[in-house]
Amino acid sequence: MNLPLRTLYSVAFTCVAVALSTADAQAWPWSNDMMNQSSIKPQEKITPFPARSVPVTGIPSAAWEDREATTDLKNPHSPTPGSLKTGKVLFQIYCAACHGLSGRAESEVVKRGMPANDLTDDYVQSELTEGWIFGTITFGSAVMPPYGRAGDQNDEARGSNDLSVDERWHVVNYVKHQLRADAVAAGPLPEDAEEPTQGEN
Repeated sequence: MNLPLRTLYSVAFTCVAVALSTADAQAWPWSNDMMNQSSIKPQEKITPFPARSVPVTGIPSAAWEDREATTDLKNPHSPTPGSLKTGKVLFQIYCAACHGLSGRAESEVVKRGMPANDLTDDYVQSELTEGWIFGTITFGSAVMPPYGRAGDQNDEARGSNDLSVDERWHVVNYVKHQLRADAVAAGPLPEDAEEPTQGEN
């Protein structure tokens, strides 16, 4: 059956008109591009940064001038099981790389010549104050980098601002109240593997 050309045009026009009358067709395809789409535009919806991803409180160690100024500080956190657990986790993340998992300076960096103190030693456990250990974590020492500041007034960015004030105190609790017991429970340190003698496989 052959329809007149006028009828075909009329049907085609009607179909196009119906298609264009729907809401979804209003923007397709001529008014839609990469700029105008359903995604969120820059700064259209401000979302907060993840916790601690951007420092907003300045340098936490600004309250103290140097390590000597922290000597007499008292730990505001008692050595509760929760504090010791937090301190142990942080110790394993930040301290064990040099001081060893048991705190006895059994790390690879020590074996390769980088000095690190045995934190289970009587001097550390009995004579160093909690404030001094806190200050050492905060400001670092001759070799150890600081973990409580990103740099000094001269923009010498030695160290990091990784540990908050409370986190440093939890580490102090672990070092002073649990580290030695964990080291004893771990048993004696393994002896260094001897170099194979000539002829051994």
